[in-house]
Amino acid sequence: MSSRNQIAPPADFAIRLTEIGQRFRLIQDRPDTLREAFTKLFRRRDEYQVFDALKNVSFEIGRGEVVGIIGRNGSGKSTLLKVIAGIYEPTQGVVETRGAIAAMIELGTGFHPELTGRENIAINGMLLGHSMREVREFEPRVIEFAELGDFIDSPVKQYSSGMYLRLAFAIATEIHPDILLIDEIFAVGDAAFQRKCVQRMNEITRDNKTVVFVAHNNEAMRKLCSRVLLINAGEVIDDGPPGQVVQHYEEMVLPPASLNQV
Repeated sequence: MSSRNQIAPPADFAIRLTEIGQRFRLIQDRPDTLREAFTKLFRRRDEYQVFDALKNVSFEIGRGEVVGIIGRNGSGKSTLLKVIAGIYEPTQGVVETRGAIAAMIELGTGFHPELTGRENIAINGMLLGHSMREVREFEPRVIEFAELGDFIDSPVKQYSSGMYLRLAFAIATEIHPDILLIDEIFAVGDAAFQRKCVQRMNEITRDNKTVVFVAHNNEAMRKLCSRVLLINAGEVIDDGPPGQVVQHYEEMVLPPASLNQV
């Protein structure tokens, strides 16, 4: 049983998760023929492998917090962001969010590949509740931040992963969301662009907006976050000050000899 509530002021939090579970049913083998595929539709449920990506996850994030999420690959970090964003409906538990959400979770999500960068700015802006007049007002700022030059009028299917990222981040942060969800912003893009992203995130939080991001960059976690969550095998096993939680994570994943050098 799950539910999602968009709550109104005067709540003092941006995000609250209560006993969230996210379960997936995995097919073990691929059908080789159409007949096999049809037969598999009627297989008993217990013939599928069940995978619990999130288990009994509960926490609150206040307005204006910058919260990092760290953990090994496959630990449930991206799944957690998707649950908060509403991309996944949790198998159990309650998700409560306050305010407009902008999410950068999968590269290129929300972009139409055949349309230009400029056209995708307009579509995304209107989907997030802005009028065409408002879109035209912030469009030049998005273009300037993304640094795409003449490519802004090229179909986005021609963009590199870095170009996708710059445009997506510029749009997501220009619309002034109450909650910004970001997955692996430091995995793509050069150092100069990453510095711009950090500056923009700081601007957002000064406006009392909330940022939740996943990254494997531990130094960024220490510098940017007011708090870090450590996830392991779908469970939050630590939640606290960045230095403390990052150290816990490093002790989990690094050999003892490496820790002396960190």
